[in-house]
Amino acid sequence: MDAPALITTPFTASSTADEVLRGIDLSGLRAVVTGASSGLGAETARVLAAAGAEVTLVVRDTVAGEAVAARIEKSTVRVRPRVVRLDLADAASVGRFADGWDGPLHLLINNAGVVTGGLERNRAGWELQFATNHLGHFALAVGLRRALARGAAERDGARIVAVSSTAHMRAGIDFDDLHFERRTYDPQLAYAQSKTANSLFAVEATRLWAADGIVANAVNPGGVATGLQRNFTPEQKASLDAAEAAGVFTYKTVEQGAATGVVAAVAPQFARTGGHYLDDGQEAYTVPDDAELAQHPHGVKQWALDLATAERLWSVSTDLLRPVLGASSLGL
Repeated sequence: MDAPALITTPFTASSTADEVLRGIDLSGLRAVVTGASSGLGAETARVLAAAGAEVTLVVRDTVAGEAVAARIEKSTVRVRPRVVRLDLADAASVGRFADGWDGPLHLLINNAGVVTGGLERNRAGWELQFATNHLGHFALAVGLRRALARGAAERDGARIVAVSSTAHMRAGIDFDDLHFERRTYDPQLAYAQSKTANSLFAVEATRLWAADGIVANAVNPGGVATGLQRNFTPEQKASLDAAEAAGVFTYKTVEQGAATGVVAAVAPQFARTGGHYLDDGQEAYTVPDDAELAQHPHGVKQWALDLATAERLWSVSTDLLRPVLGASSLGL
């Protein structure tokens, strides 16, 4: 049987988030954007608010978040976005935010992320990149599921956007040592594992929640110079420079980097279908797990879309979070 055709849109690597939203009215849509105090999150929040959405900025630094909210209010001449402090590495903090959410939610953009230069752990002892980039966002989405279902009933569908990365091509999920308790720590492999997890979350969330009208898609924003790189080691910086020199990627502006996430959030092509990985505004082609990144910079590894792996990761993530959040918060 032939593989289904990839989903395409009119947008490209050079498209901006503003261009994706041109002519679209998001009045009445309620959106949550994590990591919205700078970079891609701030730009995503700005364009959504400019189109009429009611946006909540989820940030660790509320001073920076309020500054972004003020700029959005001034530039859009609309209602000032709400700013809420949340530490994704702290599952209890995530649980409190989800429990305190009132009313429907139509769009959840899991944009926040951390990169570490060495081994760091959260209070639970989990490797920090996995704990923040995957488990924190997993807990947030699960905690907001009922709100998303209500939003889906209101607007004929709700969406989750999981921000992944080309880095996912470096590593799948090591279920035998998720938190680098035995293997030698490599921050690039740890980041890659977390970005693969973001894509797998979108696969399983769609399988489980599509009946509620909720779909999730993963996106690769491309190479964008943001604060995410501030903790890079010299080795990480050298690797990034080498990839750019080899033509693996070309740096985008923040406005261009936010575009693919906005495509997943609003484009009609992704209104009722999920579990996809988007790159440069299009659904990416799948490549074998042993494919070289330099040869397939716009593809997605099979391990990031594998149904069985996605189901296993969901189960493992649930088990890790159950002692902190409780069964009811996890929908069990």
